[in-house]
Amino acid sequence: MRIEDFDYNLPEELIAQKPADRRDSSRLLVVHRQKLKDGGWADIHIEHKHFYDILEYLKPGDCLVLNDSKVLPARLFGTKEAKMPGTKGAHVEFLLVKRMEGDEWETMVKPGKRLHPGDSVVFSGPGSDLPDAPLLKADIIGYGKDGTRIARFSYDGIFMERLEEIGSMPLPPYIERPSEEEDKDRYQTVYCREEGSVAAPTAGLHFTEELLQKAQDKGVELAYVTLHVGIGTFRPVKVENIEEHSMHFEEYSISEEAAATINRAKREGRRVISVGTTSCRTVESAAHWSEEHQCWQVAAGENSTGIFIYPGYQFKIIESLITNFHLPKSTLIMLISALYDREKILEIYDEAVRERYRFFSYGDAMFLE
Repeated sequence: MRIEDFDYNLPEELIAQKPADRRDSSRLLVVHRQKLKDGGWADIHIEHKHFYDILEYLKPGDCLVLNDSKVLPARLFGTKEAKMPGTKGAHVEFLLVKRMEGDEWETMVKPGKRLHPGDSVVFSGPGSDLPDAPLLKADIIGYGKDGTRIARFSYDGIFMERLEEIGSMPLPPYIERPSEEEDKDRYQTVYCREEGSVAAPTAGLHFTEELLQKAQDKGVELAYVTLHVGIGTFRPVKVENIEEHSMHFEEYSISEEAAATINRAKREGRRVISVGTTSCRTVESAAHWSEEHQCWQVAAGENSTGIFIYPGYQFKIIESLITNFHLPKSTLIMLISALYDREKILEIYDEAVRERYRFFSYGDAMFLE
């Protein structure tokens, strides 16, 4: 398949720059899918709702799979240490990509040409000049992949506490404003627990604690998995033939409890609904065929995945998906096209544009029922 097969026209003003006033007040486009006997799909049937209406479409016995990864305040603004006395170092920006080992991190740097092994950067907070007493110091010790640098941090106290003090939320590049204090709350799900992501699992941003409780009261089971979302989520597909695209690997974990909840639902023929593409990729990566139960099950444990889901993929665990609206030509729109139908997905996206839905991370949601 060609990359152009997943393109659509999106007016720039529909790219959400701020979250909705309330998490669950965002809009919800509900897609009712019906599989035909010949393997095709019935005509598109959609409804326009708000996210708090999701309870109308969740059934007792459904299993919601949610990604509880927590976004790090991974963007840091610092100053390169000058090597000549009396000179002032250049301002630089860091984006922490992945912890390598201990206090060593793979880091995107801007401008990259200014930093090489042997250089050091000091940080005291967003927009700071050279601090007298930096809260963090980073020594560049090597080069990483795709132009990144390997940095070793030194600090007093606890690294995550220093990061909370001076770091900014790593808003995606299509949000064209600086990170604000509000983003430290709204660019996290209400159920986030495990620190490690540099981008939010955005489908979960619409849920409130009250909405999740109402779902449980209705008989919906919740299964929390963890996939730490990497910077590769924004990596464009640069090949014409999408099958030649390589995904970045991301770390995930599934607890024994979560695996048991999902597996019980699969054995009993109940619906497993993924909240977001990251949850979907996690459980599909952990899927294995059980001879004992004669159905697909997920394996508990920790692993990494570079799974790339596009049309032709046969889903093993997930039946339905709650998701945001994704970038044109992205791996995420390819994933939802695999779950439904590429041409119908593009028709739905055209409808969302006509109805002025808000797109991407802080935008509205869609439920592929």
